[in-house]
Amino acid sequence: MTAPGSTAVSFDAFYRAQHARVLGYFRRKAGRDAAPDLAQEVFTRLLRSGALERAECPEAYLTRIARNLLIDNARCKRPRPTAFYSLDEERDAVSCADQTWRIEAADLSHLYRRTVRAMPPKTRRVFLMRRVRRMSYKEIAASLGVSVATVDYHMVQALALCRAAVAAQW
Repeated sequence: MTAPGSTAVSFDAFYRAQHARVLGYFRRKAGRDAAPDLAQEVFTRLLRSGALERAECPEAYLTRIARNLLIDNARCKRPRPTAFYSLDEERDAVSCADQTWRIEAADLSHLYRRTVRAMPPKTRRVFLMRRVRRMSYKEIAASLGVSVATVDYHMVQALALCRAAVAAQW
């Protein structure tokens, strides 16, 4: 009969004695990046099996677990046959936006309209001249008799109001 905790002590000693060997094995077989994870998995499998105390040669049993783990990983990485299907234009065509997107777009449009109506008059005018009439900052400045910097200021204010309205809504 074994004393309580003796399995943990024996496993700890076995782990310390064999870890470097197992790690080196995996570095040669699987590479430096995968080696630590694979080594950890080998010792986890050994501990779960409970074979450390039953095996006549636990080092050989550990090596067998390591080989089996490499075989399992190779099976998982084996490329599967690729299936090719002909392109069906009707099935694979881009579908129109669904109803939810249309509703959200309409809600966003209403939000922008309310936000533009709530803007100060000069800011609203500059914003609409730029966004609706597609006028340049120079054209807006000439039309209103202000500097380009003033037009830029009002555009920044208008865009900040729009951003804040959207952020508050969603």
